[in-house]
Parts: sequence; C-alpha cells; structure tokens
Amino acid sequence: MSEPALIAVAVVWGAAAGLLLPRAAYRLAVEPDQSWRDSCPAGHPITGLAKGWLGLARCGACTAGEAPGSTGAASAGVQSASASGPSYGPRTPLISLVTALLCAALALATGSRPELGVWLLLAPLGVLLAVVDYKVQRLPDALTLPLAAAALALLGVAAAVPEHAGDWLTALFGALALGGAYFVLFLINPNGMGFGDVKLALGLGAVLGWYGWSTVFLGTFAGFLLGALYGAGLVVARRAGRKTSIPFGPFLIAGAYVGLLIGAYAA
Repeated sequence: MSEPALIAVAVVWGAAAGLLLPRAAYRLAVEPDQSWRDSCPAGHPITGLAKGWLGLARCGACTAGEAPGSTGAASAGVQSASASGPSYGPRTPLISLVTALLCAALALATGSRPELGVWLLLAPLGVLLAVVDYKVQRLPDALTLPLAAAALALLGVAAAVPEHAGDWLTALFGALALGGAYFVLFLINPNGMGFGDVKLALGLGAVLGWYGWSTVFLGTFAGFLLGALYGAGLVVARRAGRKTSIPFGPFLIAGAYVGLLIGAYAA
C-alpha cells in the first residue's frame, strides 16, 4: 500500500474510532467513589452499541420528552432515535479530529511496518484515557490495565510478523521498568504521582520499549516536561498555585506519543 493510501486509511480509522469515544468518556468521568454513569444528565438510561459504552453521547429521550424510567413501545422508539438527541458528553467533532490526526501521524512515522496496526488500535484508548483524566483526574483500571495487556499481546503478534522494527522483550522490560519507577515516585510523593499513573506507565513503557530504551527515556522525559510546562503556565496565569493538583495522565500519554513518533521515525 502506498504511503498516501496508508495515511488515508489511518485518518478514516481514527475519525471513526473517535466517534465511538464520547459516550465512554462521559460514563467513565466520575469521582473515584462513584460508579460509572448509566444515565444521561436528565436521568434517561444509556443504551446502544456495546451495552451503551460506545458511540455518540446523545440522548434521544431528552428530545422526545420521555420521562426517566418510562417503558414500553414509546421507550423502544426513543432508544432507536438516541443518536439524534442533544449531546451531553465531550465534544465529539474535536475528539474525532484529534484521534484522526494522531493516527495519521503514526502512519506517517511508522509506514507499513506491522506494528502500525498496534499503534492504530491503541491510539483511541490513549485519547479516551487522556479525556477522562483531564476531566476528573482519574485513570480507571478498566482502561489502564487493558492498555498494558493489549500492548504486550499485540506487540507479541507484531514481533512474529516479518519486517517489524522493534523488540518484544524490550517492550516487556520497558513496561516493568517504567511501572516500577513510577511506583517508587508514588511511594515517595503520593500527592504528586497517583497510583493510576503507575498503572498507566505499564502500558506506556511497553509501547515505548518496543523501539528501545532511548525511546523509553525520551517519551518519559517529554511527558514530565509537558506536565511541568502546563503547570507553570497555570501558575503564571494565576489559575493555580504551586501545590495545585493537575491531571498528569494526559501529559504522560502525550509525551509517550512524542517518543513513539520519534522512535518510529528512527527505527
């Protein structure tokens, strides 16, 4: 497949995957002591693709004026129209656009090597994690642990395909090393490093480790640098103090993305 065609496929995939994220982002963006949301802000049950987890965050029941908890034929008709109701989650066009651009850059950097399939599958999950953590400063186990498991499993498959440019053992060691390093930071300063960040580090370490230890160091440094710049910007703008807690996950993910792009180009 030619490079333009590969990038076009990546864009279409990213845009389509991004359309499936808003509902999950809305449901997962809750405080640690709360259960996942199962209804829209007006109280109507969330239904749809994958038991209401994937798709646009819209509620047709609100448009139809259905009372929460109603049943019967009217309810069934409302559920079928749920995609056309008012939006209540994160901005769908923005998420879709960002995911498409990220996938396009990954395709451009990686080319037709087999690990590109892994990056395209994991990119939407990274976007979802970043959105949830930015909103409520929480990295759910339901996302971070599958990310680590999926990264290692999929990279294991990629390692068995000819013309790959990475090493699976280094990916495994990268996951263990970065997860261990973040765990030490968590023990030293729990207020500065959450345990969710430690679990996230397992998946990020695996992804970065695929291209070697230099990529692990680069992606980790980029994440801390981006987080520090964001925090400093808030302080300068007087929107936060030096001890204000900020969501660190989005910057760890962004830094890993930068390291991954550079590692893919250099491989």
